[in-house]
Amino acid sequence: MPHFDPQSALRHAQKAAQWAGLRYSRESTQSRAVRNDAPEKNETTREEGVMCEVLIDGHFGYAATADLSDTGLQRAFDQAIATTNATSGHKVHAFSDAHRAAVQGAYESPTQTPLAASSLALITECLLTASKAMAIDAKVVNRSARVMVIQAQIDYYSTNGTHTTQRFDMVDIAVAATAAEGMQSQTRSWNHTGQYGGEVFDASVFAQQGLRVATEALELLAAPNCPSGTMDLILMPDQMMLQIHESIGHPLELDRILGDERNYAGWSFVQPTDFGSLRYGSPLMNVTFDPTKQNAMASYAFDDGGHPARREFLIEDGVLKRGLGSVESQERSGLPGVANFRSASWNRAPIDRMANVNLEPGTSELQDMIASVEDGILMSTNRSWSIDDYRNKFQFGCEHGHLIKNGKLASVVRNPNYRGVTVDFWNRLGAVGKDEATYGTPFCGKGEPSQVIRVGHSSPPCLFRGVEVFGGQS
Repeated sequence: MPHFDPQSALRHAQKAAQWAGLRYSRESTQSRAVRNDAPEKNETTREEGVMCEVLIDGHFGYAATADLSDTGLQRAFDQAIATTNATSGHKVHAFSDAHRAAVQGAYESPTQTPLAASSLALITECLLTASKAMAIDAKVVNRSARVMVIQAQIDYYSTNGTHTTQRFDMVDIAVAATAAEGMQSQTRSWNHTGQYGGEVFDASVFAQQGLRVATEALELLAAPNCPSGTMDLILMPDQMMLQIHESIGHPLELDRILGDERNYAGWSFVQPTDFGSLRYGSPLMNVTFDPTKQNAMASYAFDDGGHPARREFLIEDGVLKRGLGSVESQERSGLPGVANFRSASWNRAPIDRMANVNLEPGTSELQDMIASVEDGILMSTNRSWSIDDYRNKFQFGCEHGHLIKNGKLASVVRNPNYRGVTVDFWNRLGAVGKDEATYGTPFCGKGEPSQVIRVGHSSPPCLFRGVEVFGGQS
C-alpha cells in the first residue's frame, strides 16, 4: 500500500471530474558494472510519485506529482482538472468512464529468490568472474559486464472502484568481449533480461558466458568478411528479438497508425483497412501479444489504465488480425487491440506500447533447417539496425555469422548484415523452429515527452528464403 490515502484524493477530484484515477509508482534501480576486472559503476536511483487522471466532458487529462501529501495530491488533481477543462474543446474523440476498467487484482513477478536478498558483494562477484573468464588472450582488449536490478511497485485506484497492485522484480545482464588487432575489432556479447530474482546470480554461468563470448570474439577477429549476395538466412532467437520488435511491434501500434507518433517515432506502413486481410507473412507466421508469459520482461496482469492483460493473436497463419492499441486507440480507430496502455514512469501518461510480442514456435528442428539450406548463412545477436519511419525498409547487422553450404555449417564470417522490406521479408519465412528463447530490453523509446520502457520478445530460430545478405565494415 502507498503511504498516503488515495481515496481522499479521488474524492477531491470527483467534485469536478466525471471520473478520476490515481496511479502510484515507486521504483528502485541498482546498476553495477566492471570493465577489465575493475569496478566501473555502482549506482542506485529511486523515484516515487503519482499520476492523476481525470475525465471531463469526454476528455482525459493528466497531471503528475512527487508531493504525496494530501495538499500535493489535491494540487495535482486541480491542475489536471484545469488543463482538461481548457483543452476539452479540442478533443479528437469523446470518451466515457466506461473506457476505464473497474477491476481489482494483484500481480507479482515469479521469482525463486527475492532480488532484495541479492547482496552487492554477490552481484560484483558474478561480474568480476565474467570479466576474468574473458581474459584468455592479449587480443581481448575490452572485457565488460554489467547488471541492472530493478524493483518496482504500481498501485492503481479509480473512482469507479478499481484497485490493482503489481510488484515487479527485473534483471538486465550484459557481458561483452571485444577483440582487436591492428585496425580490426570484433565484439561478442551475451544478454539475459527478464523478470527474475536472485536465482540469476550464479557465478559459474557468468564464467561460462564470459569464456564463450571471448572465444567467439577471437574467432570473429580471424574470420573473413561476410560475402554479399541473395541467399537463405537463419536468424537465431537473439536476433529475431529485434526483427520482431522493429518490423512487427512498432508498425502495429495503433497510435502510430493513427498518426500520433509521426513527429517523433514515425508512422507505419500498416493501414486501418489492412486488419483482417493483409498477408503480413507466410502461413507459418503466428505472432502473439502475451503479457502473461512467465519471466518475460514486460509481463503484467493489468496495464496502466487498469485493463486486464491477456494473450491475443496479432498475426495468425500469416494474416494480420489485431493491433497493439489500448482502449482509447481502439475506440478512435474502430480496430481490435490489446491491454497495452503503458507508462514508463510516474510522471508520464500512458500510451500504446509493446509488451511481450512473440513469434510462436513451429515444428522444425534447427538441424533440419540447416540441412534444408544449400547456400545460406546463420546469424546471431544484433549489433546494428536501421529502419525507415514507416517501419517498412530495414537493414540489420549481427555480431556472428556462420555460412551454410550443402546443408552443413561451414566457416564463421564477421560483419554479417541483411536487408529487406517488412511484408516481403516475412512472406519469405520458410521454417519456424520448435524451441523458443525469450529476450528483452529495458530501452524501447517512444512518445513526446520521451518514454523509455521495457519490452520482451520470444522466438525460436527461423529460416527465411532468398534474402539479400552483405558484408559490412568493422
